[in-house]
Amino acid sequence: MNEYVARVRENLKRLYAHEPEYLQCVLTWLELIEPAVDDPRYEQTDLLSRMVEPERMFTFLVPWVDDKGVAHTNHGFRAQFNSAIGPYKGGLRFHPSVNPSVVKFLGFEQTYKNALTGLPIGGAGGGADFDPRGKSNREIMRFCQSFMTAMYRYIGADTDVPAGDIGVGAREVGYLYGAYKHLSGRAQSSALTGKGLTYGGSLVRIEAAGYGAVYFLDRMLAHQNDTMQGKRIAISGFGNMSWGVCRKVAQLGGKVVTLSGPDGYIYDPDGITTQEKFDFMVQMRMSGQDKVQAYADKFGVEFHAGKRPWEVPVDVVIPCATQNELDVDDAVRILANDVKYYVEASNMPATTEALKLLRLSPKILTAGAKASGSGGVVVSALEMAQNSVRYSWTHEEVEQRLRDIMNSIYDASAAAAEQYGLGYDLIAGNDIAAFKRIAQAMMAQGL
Repeated sequence: MNEYVARVRENLKRLYAHEPEYLQCVLTWLELIEPAVDDPRYEQTDLLSRMVEPERMFTFLVPWVDDKGVAHTNHGFRAQFNSAIGPYKGGLRFHPSVNPSVVKFLGFEQTYKNALTGLPIGGAGGGADFDPRGKSNREIMRFCQSFMTAMYRYIGADTDVPAGDIGVGAREVGYLYGAYKHLSGRAQSSALTGKGLTYGGSLVRIEAAGYGAVYFLDRMLAHQNDTMQGKRIAISGFGNMSWGVCRKVAQLGGKVVTLSGPDGYIYDPDGITTQEKFDFMVQMRMSGQDKVQAYADKFGVEFHAGKRPWEVPVDVVIPCATQNELDVDDAVRILANDVKYYVEASNMPATTEALKLLRLSPKILTAGAKASGSGGVVVSALEMAQNSVRYSWTHEEVEQRLRDIMNSIYDASAAAAEQYGLGYDLIAGNDIAAFKRIAQAMMAQGL
C-alpha cells in the first residue's frame, strides 16, 4: 500500500466522518487512483490533500416569500472545488437532501468528470435545500432571485459557471440568469449554462447527459464486437438524463424497458421507443408530481410500488437518478441476471460495496459516471464556446462534437487502465486519466 495514500485516507476519515456522501466519494477515488500515485513530487507537494479539498466553500441564507406572504429561509451552498484546468464549472441542485456533504461530493465528482473532457474547465458543485416541487412559478422565481443575490459576486464566465442539476431545469436557470444580469449589470451569457435557446442556450443540451452515456456504452459494445441492436436496458429515473438515454438507445436499435421514481418503477416490455412515450416522459417531469406510476396508468404496463428496477433481467443497466440508489443486494441481483454491461450516468449511483462487487466481477463490464456521465458538461462547455463566438452550431454539429468528445473520454479511460496494468477496468482508468491531467496542471502552477 502506498504510505502517502494511506495517510491521506486516514486524515479524510478523521475530518469527514460526519459527511458520508463526500467521504464515500473520495475514499473510493483514492483506492482507484492509487496505482498512479507514482511520482515522489506528489507527496513532496502534498498534492492529494489539495486535490480532495475544495479551494473555496461557502454557505449562505436564502430568504424568500411564498404566494401567501409567508417568509421562509433555506440554505444555499457552493463548493468551488478545483480551478487548475479552468474556471469552476458544475451544477446547482435544489432538493431537500442538499447539504455540505452532498455539495462537496458533487463538486469533487464534477472536477474529475470535467477534466476527462479535455476542455479548459475546472469543477464545482452547489445548490440549496429547497424543494421546487409544488411551488408556483412566482415562488420559484423569488427563490432563484434571492439565491442569486447571495451568489452573483462569486460567479462569471472566467470565475465559476453554474449549470442545472436535480431540481434546476431551464425555468430555474432562466430566473437565475435574469437575476444575475440585474445584479451584475452584465449580459454575460457564459455566466450560466443550460439556458434557453432564445438567450444563449445550446441545442442538444437537455438530452446531452443521456446521449453521452449511450455513446460511451456504444464504444464498450464495439470493444466486445457487439451492437446496441436488440439490447434490453434497465434505467432509473424519468428526468432529462433518462429521457436522453431512452431516445438515443431507440435510435441505435435497443430499447429501455424500465423507468423509476420515488414511488417505485415501471416495466414496459415493448420498450420506451415511441415519440408518444418520449413526450409523456416530458409531461411527467413537468407535472412536478415526481411519480412514475402515471406512465403505467397511461400505457397499461406493470408498476412495482416501492421497488427499484435492478431486479429486471436485461442486457444493460444504466443508473440515471441519484447517488447510492444501487446497493449490494441490487448488485447481487444484477449479476444473478447475467447483465453484461453496467454504465453509470448519474453521479455515484452505487454504494462503495456495490460498485466494488460489480467492478471486480468477471461477468460484467463496467463504466463509471466520471466518464460515461460526462455528456451534460460536454455540451455545457460547448454552450460556453458558442456564447464566446456569438454563433450557434446546428444540432448535427453539436451532436457530432459530443460524440467525438465521448469517444476521446473512452479512449483515455481505456488507455490509462492498460498503462497501469488494470486490463479493461474503465472505472479505474477514467479516474486515473482525470487525476493525471489535474495533477500535471497543479504541479505546473506551484503551491
